[in-house]
Amino acid sequence: MGLATAHQHPEFASLAGGVSSDIWQVELTTGDACIKRALAKLKVAADWRAPVERSNYECKWIETVGGIEPDAVPRILGHDADAGLFVMDYLNPDQHPVWKHQLRDGIAELKTASAVGQILARVHAATAGDRQIAAAFDTTFIFFPLRLEPYLLATARAHPDRRATFEDLVTTTQANCKALVHGDVSPKNILVGLDGPIFLDAEGAWYGDPAFDAAFCLNHLLLKCTWNRPATEGFLACFEALASSYVQGCTWEPSEQLEARVAHLLPALFLARVDGKSPVEYITDENDKNMIRRTARRLLAAPVDRLSLVRDAWARELAG
Repeated sequence: MGLATAHQHPEFASLAGGVSSDIWQVELTTGDACIKRALAKLKVAADWRAPVERSNYECKWIETVGGIEPDAVPRILGHDADAGLFVMDYLNPDQHPVWKHQLRDGIAELKTASAVGQILARVHAATAGDRQIAAAFDTTFIFFPLRLEPYLLATARAHPDRRATFEDLVTTTQANCKALVHGDVSPKNILVGLDGPIFLDAEGAWYGDPAFDAAFCLNHLLLKCTWNRPATEGFLACFEALASSYVQGCTWEPSEQLEARVAHLLPALFLARVDGKSPVEYITDENDKNMIRRTARRLLAAPVDRLSLVRDAWARELAG
């Protein structure tokens, strides 16, 4: 890719944190870079496989979003489609802390949560109804094995009495192809930069239902309440800030319809992080798992159309 000459000897260091890719930091004379290559089999206990072509779509997502929100993504330095890898700027964690790490430590800043919702809404609005982008990200063959099967259908197998609800959610999500979706909007994939949030790891990039992105991220703010109990009030406030800024930014469809789909997906994803193929690593206490199961199962049985009602149901469960 022309990023190093034959006479240079770059230093490589493996980076931890992901389950779906090999990620390396490399020291170049022009500055540090990050190389990422997708794995065919994800590094989890379950047999979870996904097409390696997703690296090329992730690179394309970053480039597309860079044209909409330049400060919200890293800069692409090189791309080798045949090898299924790309190179981007390495962002020093001292200046770009991972949002997940801040939340772990009880740092719940409303400004960050609100900005995440605003950026998501602007990306979805800018790509909504764009036929060229829809054709470029016709990636159901990636999104299904990476997101719908392991999170929704796998969880349905663990809760067969809610199976029909999970299957309906898959059908609804696939039927609402409205905008460019990131597919993995998680605090672990968001850096808190000086100019706002920076989004990474768009391996699930798909022209699909924008409700999935919002539900996926809001889910983590609920889950964090079991990780750092003293920060619960802050996490729930961040939930409200992100939900509000995102819904208010919806211009591509009636916001009430969008919010209802997010609210319906949310309990399914909540349950998936306990009983799906990718359980979160920090929820190990059985009492916490059962609280999540009770809340999610109730909401799956009696869906609500407002995100505030999802938040309130979880707050009541936490209060005991």
